[in-house]
Amino acid sequence: MEVRVPDDLEGAFEAITRQRTEALIPLGGPPITQEIDRIVAFASRARLPAMYESRDWTEAGGLMAYGPNFQDIYRRGAAYVDKILKGARPADLPVEQPTTFDFVINFKTVQALGLTIPQSVLQQATEIVQ
Repeated sequence: MEVRVPDDLEGAFEAITRQRTEALIPLGGPPITQEIDRIVAFASRARLPAMYESRDWTEAGGLMAYGPNFQDIYRRGAAYVDKILKGARPADLPVEQPTTFDFVINFKTVQALGLTIPQSVLQQATEIVQ
């Protein structure tokens, strides 16, 4: 479903329900991330297992999230700022990609959805939210 602005969400929710979607993976920028609570509430009401892109979603009640660890990104960004303030030219600094990722599972949501997560998957989680 394409969502360009928050007002598009209701139409997307209706289409997801009508099409009997079996899972949800919301991706995108501000139209999506500004509506975390609304999207998580819909997934919960619709009893849709959902995977999200950051831990914020699991803290809001989402099932699970996998994505870069933003604290690590910010820390590494601060090191770049330090180098630039000490005279390094930004164009001379290498482009970096995230190297630390979080896999967070909200166990309360697992139970609410009546799911069973295999032990092998639980062991891979960097955090399990109770």
